Amino acid sequence: MNSKENLVFLGMMGSGKSSIGLLVSKKLNIDFIDVDSEIEKKIGINISKIFENQGESYFRKIEEIITLKSLKKKNTVISLGGGAFLNTKIKKEVLDNHISFWLNWDTKTLVDRIKGSKKRPIAHKLSKSEIEELIKKRSIIYSKAMYKIKCENLSKSEIVKAITKIYEAH
Repeated sequence: MNSKENLVFLGMMGSGKSSIGLLVSKKLNIDFIDVDSEIEKKIGINISKIFENQGESYFRKIEEIITLKSLKKKNTVISLGGGAFLNTKIKKEVLDNHISFWLNWDTKTLVDRIKGSKKRPIAHKLSKSEIEELIKKRSIIYSKAMYKIKCENLSKSEIVKAITKIYEAH
């Protein structure tokens, strides 16, 4: 690998961080960590239930611990949860020491993927306009990533190819 330790994927829920991250890790033949899956394994219940039972602040504390621990690994592709990059410690670690990719989609695409999904505790009960506002706010923070991948109209394999090309040139 190089001076930057890991490839880190960030973006809105529904942006494909987990599926693209897994494909990139297979292509590069390196480990893959999906932070949300790690949280679910550690706590023993799904994220929606964690939000429901313990609340968002509890979830964010666990997310910070598991994300920072994951980022200590080397030669790994890491998929962050949709809200993880909003955390100052996580954002600083990612920007200082890793290669970060924002999987960016048109708002309409994301709204269609997110709206009404019970798997998305932050957006589950939001209206279309509230989801659009959330996307707008988070996009300002996601835009700090090292690379922005415009995913609209690209197949998964085209997205993976674009990311691996950037990574190999890095």
